[in-house]
Amino acid sequence: MTTNSGCAPDRTEQTAGEPPAPAPAPAKRSFLARARLPVLIYLICAGAYLGTAASRLKKHSDENHYVYLADCFRKGRLSLAGTPPHQNDWALVHELTLRDGRKVRGTYLQTGGTGWFKTTRGERLVITPGDVASAKYTYYVSFPWFPAVLMLPFVAAFGLNFNDVIFTAALAALNPVLIFFVLGRLRKIGLSQRGLADDLWLTLLFAFGTVHYFSSVMGQVWFTAHVVGVGLTALYALAALEGRHPFWAGVLLGLGFVTRGPTLPLTFPLLLGEILRKHLRPLEAGAAPLQGADASRRPPLGAWIAALWPRVALGPAARDLTIAFLPAAAIAGVAFVFNYLRFDSPFEFGHYYLNVVWAERIQRYGLMNYHYVSRNLAVMLTLLPRILTHPPYVKISWHGLGLFFTTPVFLYLLWPRRRTPVSPWLYLSCLLPIIPHLLYQNSGWVQFGYRFSLDYTVFLVMLLAVGGHRLGLLAKSLILLGAGINTFGAITFNRYMNFYEDFMFPMQ
Repeated sequence: MTTNSGCAPDRTEQTAGEPPAPAPAPAKRSFLARARLPVLIYLICAGAYLGTAASRLKKHSDENHYVYLADCFRKGRLSLAGTPPHQNDWALVHELTLRDGRKVRGTYLQTGGTGWFKTTRGERLVITPGDVASAKYTYYVSFPWFPAVLMLPFVAAFGLNFNDVIFTAALAALNPVLIFFVLGRLRKIGLSQRGLADDLWLTLLFAFGTVHYFSSVMGQVWFTAHVVGVGLTALYALAALEGRHPFWAGVLLGLGFVTRGPTLPLTFPLLLGEILRKHLRPLEAGAAPLQGADASRRPPLGAWIAALWPRVALGPAARDLTIAFLPAAAIAGVAFVFNYLRFDSPFEFGHYYLNVVWAERIQRYGLMNYHYVSRNLAVMLTLLPRILTHPPYVKISWHGLGLFFTTPVFLYLLWPRRRTPVSPWLYLSCLLPIIPHLLYQNSGWVQFGYRFSLDYTVFLVMLLAVGGHRLGLLAKSLILLGAGINTFGAITFNRYMNFYEDFMFPMQ
């Protein structure tokens, strides 16, 4: 005789023909249980970042431009009220009243001869000292402004003494948590075959094995922008996957534009690809799927995309793309108005007017030019440390170290073992931002590693997650090697500068 002690009935007792009892649904974990691991990741990263920042936590950085910009917002100003605390990376506009009564705004050119002046409206004039009745100088923060908006409540409370180092490190510790969420989402929707342990290894990689580590402990306007940009990129990836939230993906692309300029909006292929995939019609009966399980029999990428395109429901896809485009365009429109009010051009954030030693280079070649490509390509990929036989035994260029040196496990991305529907769009989302990076007048100088890679590092980690390579002993050794290299950078950069010097490419 069988007794029932409160457990489910034994299957052998079911009546013939009776369907089996459904398996009990897994119990939902409480919010606290689900939040335990993300909170732990945040606390570990915050402790590491703040601990590495160490003495920098005592006061704000010298390059706290966003604090000044937030203070301008608070006071309803477009420019600084007076002279900035130093002359590094502020936009300087000369405002001249000429003896003939004309008033012009712009900058003196360091090319083309003495007295040449370019106005904010693009006119080129020859203005001698005798032509000027009076002159004044106006300083602006030229960096895109969203990080200053995030700082605004704190600047309202603490004024110009607000500590951007603590702000940046505390905010940066959220980024590994967001990466962990992105990896979990890839696993949940079947694009990643990783387990929780692998996701934690990849989170470790991002937090301590990439240039995100040294960028998180500095404060300073450039690194704060990168930290904010990484967070926006990770949130964008969460919104874009499966085309789930096109509106919020568009918002985040727009905020990326007012954080890192045009590079983050150039990651739109991920959203585009996921929206198209979301609106794929089912295969017709009897049609064989193009993508087989055997990676060796994969069709060429062009054929793979060409076969999918006719299956896209274009109307719904166009609707979702419009939903994404509108908020991005609205935010960009606000930026264009702000730019016009300050520099008489909707497309000028102010970098042309930077009061820096390479102003002549900017005026000669522009902010974007093929002239810069060879230098930037070398800095991105091949720049290595100089090994010495005497102390300090290693010297790092002020242009930083190449991407594959600081994060050697990224070499796995050169030959993925598995293609997923999201892989082509992730690669495109990495490649498109690289184009302006290569053409840009600045290599990222001064830096430990190639900091511009943070504009697409989220996608590089996602590609590792879906790429099919096993995280075995070699991969984990490379992750730990990268963590060691970047820990050295986070500790020494801008602190023990005997390890750094200007070589390979002079700053000019």
